[in-house]
Amino acid sequence: MNMMSMTQPAHAPADHPKVKFGKVGVLLANLGTPDDYTYWPMRRYLGEFLSDKRVVDYSPWIWQPLLQLIILTKRPFSSGAAYKSIWNEDQGESPLLTITKDQTAKITARMKEKYGERIEVDFCMRYGNPSTKSKVRQMVERGCDRIVFFPLYPHYAGATSATANDQLFRALMEEKWQPSVRTVPAYFENAGYIDALAQSIETAYAKIEDRPDILVCSYHGVPKRYLMEGDPYHCQCQKTTRLLKERLGWADTEITTTFQSRFGPEEWLKPYTVEEVARLAEEGKKKIAVCAPAFSADCIETLEEINEEIKESFEEAGGEQFTYIPCLNDDDAHISALSLIIDDNLKGWLD
Repeated sequence: MNMMSMTQPAHAPADHPKVKFGKVGVLLANLGTPDDYTYWPMRRYLGEFLSDKRVVDYSPWIWQPLLQLIILTKRPFSSGAAYKSIWNEDQGESPLLTITKDQTAKITARMKEKYGERIEVDFCMRYGNPSTKSKVRQMVERGCDRIVFFPLYPHYAGATSATANDQLFRALMEEKWQPSVRTVPAYFENAGYIDALAQSIETAYAKIEDRPDILVCSYHGVPKRYLMEGDPYHCQCQKTTRLLKERLGWADTEITTTFQSRFGPEEWLKPYTVEEVARLAEEGKKKIAVCAPAFSADCIETLEEINEEIKESFEEAGGEQFTYIPCLNDDDAHISALSLIIDDNLKGWLD
């Protein structure tokens, strides 16, 4: 059967409308991006993000007035300035969007080479554009009656993987003929992912004249309460660091785990990266490297927060050499690891 053609379902009467079906979609999902760094695009993006109950689970009766009347009046200016400092002006978009496009292009090439026209690969964002809903609709229109949905978060958290899946399920609720769906689980201990991380660190260290005293693995933080309520994120982050240390053949003293991007008044997972790098400097570790294993692509939290705020904290405490090791982005080892994970989740559909 020509997968691109309109086809009548088997055993249908002659006057049955033709439909597209028989293809498999692979939909990559990342966090999201504002359309621009000016006030209103930033306000729309932050409003959607901070209204997600998976991200901020306070009672809306308390949270929404605070968000709408205070936070979204001021925060778009500061966040917009941060985005402006890293914006891809050539493409008119955030680095996260640029990198996600590059990742999708490379994965598409690999999938098409292996599976031909039986497969469609695309990406969506949980917040902002392109939306999950629009991309699910496009895949159905292209004849995808099965979809592998891949949240690009190595570690599961309610505020990342779960909310991405939530949005997928909301999109499916609007489809008259729902495709079958598989959601890809967290890949924090996947051998290919760990190896790609290790290779990126080995490559970076080979270029540094004075070897860093310690590697700081800085993961995005979540409230400590989430851990107590059963979210496995903290444990998965710790395991990634341990597996990375073992793959590199390093001692415990050469690598550590921290958490960044704290928001709000309650206690989050510790140690906080911004405080820990200062402590390390005061302790005598004047040369450090920082990587961000929880991010599949460089974004505002890595390019601005780590490379500017966290670096500044380290240097103000007496640190002398700060090296940021970029995320895996569209590195070939990363693309290979992601492609193999997709292959595993396609089993039985495209064998």
